[in-house]
Amino acid sequence: MKKNAKILICYNSPVSIFPIYNGKPEEEISPMDDLSEGAFTRDLETIKTALGSYFSQVETFAVNGKVERTINFLNKSNPDVIYNFVESIEGIASYEYCIAGIFALLGYQFTGNAPMTLGNCLNKERAKNILRSFNVPTPNSQIIKRGEKVSNKSFNLKFPVILKLLNEDASIGISELSVVNSLKDLKKQLEFLFGTYKQDVIAEEFIKGRELNVAILGDKILPISEILFKGLPEGLPKIITYDSKWIEESVYYQHTQPSCPAKLSKRILKNVETVAASAYQALNCRDYARVDIRLDKEGTPYVIEVNPNPDISTDSGFVRAAAKAGISFPELLVSIANFALSRKRNDTKNKAS
Repeated sequence: MKKNAKILICYNSPVSIFPIYNGKPEEEISPMDDLSEGAFTRDLETIKTALGSYFSQVETFAVNGKVERTINFLNKSNPDVIYNFVESIEGIASYEYCIAGIFALLGYQFTGNAPMTLGNCLNKERAKNILRSFNVPTPNSQIIKRGEKVSNKSFNLKFPVILKLLNEDASIGISELSVVNSLKDLKKQLEFLFGTYKQDVIAEEFIKGRELNVAILGDKILPISEILFKGLPEGLPKIITYDSKWIEESVYYQHTQPSCPAKLSKRILKNVETVAASAYQALNCRDYARVDIRLDKEGTPYVIEVNPNPDISTDSGFVRAAAKAGISFPELLVSIANFALSRKRNDTKNKAS
């Protein structure tokens, strides 16, 4: 029997890229028009069907930058739970936590992490400072403001270092040139990043070693994945680049393969799980998240990122890890929805008491 609950699946819509959609101008586009692209669009119907087999009502809504439109639709729909798949608004990643804030201000329970966690994780240095305050190991780092001149005197890290945009996700700005071995190369890459993305940069001491993804569901650590770089040409750094995620014909995409479960000794496995759980707790994560870790040559784990809104489309690493734990895709989706429904029940009880 289906659980009597209304689920609204919210996802980000690139509506600003398409001022005309199926012959309709932007102002006439319905909230139910499917404006998303890529893997998530392919999976949206699968997700809706899976949730629909367990819950009595399931709707979808493509969120864009029109806040009033979003608020009006949410209040009209009045869902029991919002299934939050919003990763950015019109290409702006920092709005990810803002839309979660709107959900919270309107009083709706939603899946995944709270606005503060989403915002803290997006700012890489803030996230690292929180980790450090809880004694979670993370590589040394330094912020370089847009346009700032660096010198041997002002730069305090040991080479090699990896350069990342301070407030971006999805590996935007990360390429084979991101790992630099000298001040000269650092300045050259900074010039490119500042000129192209108009953002501050974080430099981080590069950990040469294995890269692991740790998926966490509730309080359960799922089987750990390792990113293998077999066949990657010599001279290219073994890192997750933008190409490795999104450009199928690229060298990085073809030679960046996940292996789950990762082959780890009992000692390293225990250390990785402990560090990942500590990072999850330090950043006040809930429901689900992914902790990315690199191992140094001694096998010491360092947290390089906490992703509080990881991809859970059908072919994602998170879903692969869940499958290895014996959790099917529909079961994963329902588990996440139930976390939010449990919070809603608690809210109702508290208001009644």
